[in-house]
Amino acid sequence: MGSFGSASPFLFLLRLAVLPHHVLAFHPKNTKRSAETMLPLSLPLLALLVSFAQCQQYDYDYQPLSMSMPSGPNCNQECTCPITFPSAMYCDNRKLRFVPVVPKGIKYLYLQNNMIEEIKAGVFDNVTDELRWLILDNNQITNPKIEKGTIDKLTALEKLFFSSNNLTEPVIPPSKSLDELKMISNKLSKFPAGLLNDKVNLTFVYLQHNELTSEAIGGAFKGSKGLLSLDVSYNKLKKLPTGLPNSLEILYADHNEIESIGSGYLNKLPNLRYLRISHNKMVDSGIPAGVFNVTSLTELDLSFNKLQSIPEINEQLEQLYLQANEINKFDLSSFCKYTSPLNYSRLKHLRLDANNITHSSMPPETSNCLRVASDVMFE
Repeated sequence: MGSFGSASPFLFLLRLAVLPHHVLAFHPKNTKRSAETMLPLSLPLLALLVSFAQCQQYDYDYQPLSMSMPSGPNCNQECTCPITFPSAMYCDNRKLRFVPVVPKGIKYLYLQNNMIEEIKAGVFDNVTDELRWLILDNNQITNPKIEKGTIDKLTALEKLFFSSNNLTEPVIPPSKSLDELKMISNKLSKFPAGLLNDKVNLTFVYLQHNELTSEAIGGAFKGSKGLLSLDVSYNKLKKLPTGLPNSLEILYADHNEIESIGSGYLNKLPNLRYLRISHNKMVDSGIPAGVFNVTSLTELDLSFNKLQSIPEINEQLEQLYLQANEINKFDLSSFCKYTSPLNYSRLKHLRLDANNITHSSMPPETSNCLRVASDVMFE
């Protein structure tokens, strides 16, 4: 998946927009779901999902700009600033051990895939109110090596990509324009409440592959009133995050240690459309009656847990993934309380493979309830 290699930092969005749907099923590090391949998501959130998809592969596979290509005069000698796009400075893939001084006029700074260990004070002094994008993925930066007077002075930053480093706690700029934060594959063990209180434009947060616990992120996102997507997969959560803003539309918490979900949890998230809690420790007793029976959900993934029955869902749900559980009965009332010309399930895709039931487990009246289901998988 191409990312930041063109002269324009916006071209990668266009590339992603034309990727096949299966690429946009986005899973960290291109992890293949074999028995749990996800289906493409609906187009109304294309812009949101395009941005979400790009975070899932952060091994930048484009060819870096040639160090010998023409560069603008306003550029650090360690880097390249294309004449055709002089506000971007490319310092990626150059074995740098430090962040070079950034000249005035630079808005997009690419420092991924280096050996950077520290950020010294003063390197951003020329662009404190200009820098929009800061890409630091795949380096060796630790919190003690980020000096004061660096990221804490960036008042106009919109995107901060800090994945695959050695951070133990988040680094948040003062910018109120921040709309995307990525700190995937670090060593984050805490995320203090209040850090995002003034981040009213923050839309995407990616924290997968860290060491976060439920207590560590309690209340961390309360101030992000416009947050649309949050990914906390591959952490150490025992319950879903609390204190989330009601703007949230996507919540991924795959590969944690979640055993239960609080009664009424989804009622506090009236706009949530996509919820994934696969590869956890969910059991029937940890799912209160009707907790997933909310009209907003489009996709629910509870695969690879320890459920023995199908939880009650709302008739508006379109995609339900329950593969690799311990389900031993097919209860039609989980999908439809009753059926009529106007009352039926809108479910299109249902996965029940790798459970203890077969197609013959479905009662004869199933077709009246699941009348629009095009894919019901048992094996």
